[in-house]
Amino acid sequence: MEKTKILIVEDDMIIASNISLQLSNLGYEVTGIETKAETAVHHALEVKPDMILMDINLKGQSNGIDAAHAIRKYLDIPLIYLTANVDDSTFQKAKETHPYAFIAKPFTNLNLERTIALVEDKVKEKREKLSSEDTLVDSQEDRIFIRNNNKLIKVMLEDILYVEADRNYCKIITEAQTYLVVSPMNKLCEKIDPRHFIRIHRSFVVNFSKLDAVAESFVEVKGKLIPIGKQYKEDLHRMLNKV
Repeated sequence: MEKTKILIVEDDMIIASNISLQLSNLGYEVTGIETKAETAVHHALEVKPDMILMDINLKGQSNGIDAAHAIRKYLDIPLIYLTANVDDSTFQKAKETHPYAFIAKPFTNLNLERTIALVEDKVKEKREKLSSEDTLVDSQEDRIFIRNNNKLIKVMLEDILYVEADRNYCKIITEAQTYLVVSPMNKLCEKIDPRHFIRIHRSFVVNFSKLDAVAESFVEVKGKLIPIGKQYKEDLHRMLNKV
């Protein structure tokens, strides 16, 4: 069974180190300790941890709430805030990022352990509920249909820029909107035309006609740099040679 990966964002290194040690002893994998909002965002987008422990009052121009907003633009990662003497205004701002829990400082090891365990249960229940509803319900030659809020939404394949996998979900990225669907990448690939879409990484499928540039290790689509996996590089170059 894979370990739950947790990112710690805390600018007090003594507190952060103690949390890291406790999480490791409990069987979790700590992906790292970040002390600034900017580096926390970069870490989260690169590593994609399963959970984030986020101190609200980080030193610097941006705080933990700013970091949470930036991360949520791209990823839905369960978030637990670490707080100390937070006023009502700050608390209300923190709620806007939809955290799973708050832990007030100073906290005990038992409090931390139980809160993380409860959040894990909430996340599991949410995923089980979503996985029982196949949101990618139908496909045709030039379009797919996505179930959302009790209605079917049509997405034209030509409008899709790329698709990004996130565990049992896929994010379908168009210029106008991003759609989150409950579907493994392999299943989604079966529903889209391989003549126009190509998998270039275990987590990415791109619309070949939307490629703006191709480099040795990445492609560019509308300013987004997408990595090329070694095992997919040959297929990409084969398609390029056909053009």
